[in-house]
Amino acid sequence: MIVAGFGYRSGATLESLRAALALAQRGAPGVTHVATVADKLPLVVGLGLPTIDVAELHAIETATRSAASLAARGTGSVAEAAALAAAGPGARLLVSRRISEDRLATCAIAQGTLA
Repeated sequence: MIVAGFGYRSGATLESLRAALALAQRGAPGVTHVATVADKLPLVVGLGLPTIDVAELHAIETATRSAASLAARGTGSVAEAAALAAAGPGARLLVSRRISEDRLATCAIAQGTLA
């Protein structure tokens, strides 16, 4: 399973998510699922891939650290934490968070063993 995790600010559009995903996918294997926290799911669903709702991000170590993400969600990167959590135990980060050009969305990619 290859999961693209997303975080985004209010004001982000589907194009913001697509731009972040395109940056993250450069040189990475094909994404099979997308993931984020429940209140962010409505926009992520628009990407047309199977979607995973991730409930808990606090205990997940991330490669990058955003002050905004730490304050809002208790994790250094919502995108990285969502990708890792959704990919399951033993998942590994393939691509750390990439930020869309409009700076409204982030995407990270993880690989796991869940089907």
